[in-house]
Amino acid sequence: MDHPLSPPAVPVERAGARLTVDLDAIRANYRLLRAQAGPAACAGVMKADAYGLGMAAVAPALVREGCRVFFTAHVDEGMRLRALVPPDATIYVLHGPPPGATRAFFEHDLVPVLNDPAQVADWRAAARALGRKLPAAIQFDTGMSRMGLAPADLQALLGDPAQLDGIRPVLAMSHLACADEAAHPMNALQCARFRAGLERLRARFPGLPGSLANSSGIFLGASFHHQLARPG
Repeated sequence: MDHPLSPPAVPVERAGARLTVDLDAIRANYRLLRAQAGPAACAGVMKADAYGLGMAAVAPALVREGCRVFFTAHVDEGMRLRALVPPDATIYVLHGPPPGATRAFFEHDLVPVLNDPAQVADWRAAARALGRKLPAAIQFDTGMSRMGLAPADLQALLGDPAQLDGIRPVLAMSHLACADEAAHPMNALQCARFRAGLERLRARFPGLPGSLANSSGIFLGASFHHQLARPG
């Protein structure tokens, strides 16, 4: 079925190739992933304009399937996404709050993913300025070495309760490095590291949801699912 998306960058008759985005197929894929991940919730990752498929079309399609948790890479993507999803939808920003952008998170009801001590400090300062607790996801590195608190930083965070003053963690997360290779030993290692870190965070924040599985991670088994999967 054809659906209106963004206008073509060049006239169709001069295009070297044409991509057809089938939103019905995307919805079917989401249903399959959600069933595989159950009972964990299944988010929709919208970074890079829904991986080039068009966030303006893909996000509402997922909403119609019941998706109420989304991720973007940057705050500007989150601001655009907010207008496309219901008010009760949760939007996480994977790269966290860039300097000077904390107001955009309040105004558009976005939740930052805190990846390093500087972001934790910035969000703590924002909470202090507002005089209320602010929600955030805490990401810690379990082996991908791309984003997330290093083991020493997580240890310092948990060892000093004042570091999270004013911050209300609503999700703990990490990212799998080799999930598309089911037999890769890194998967089991990251699974164990994430569970250990999650247990430590839950000692201070009981019931804190966890999220580890990306698209391929959903098919690695229930031990990777936790409370939220993040296919994209």
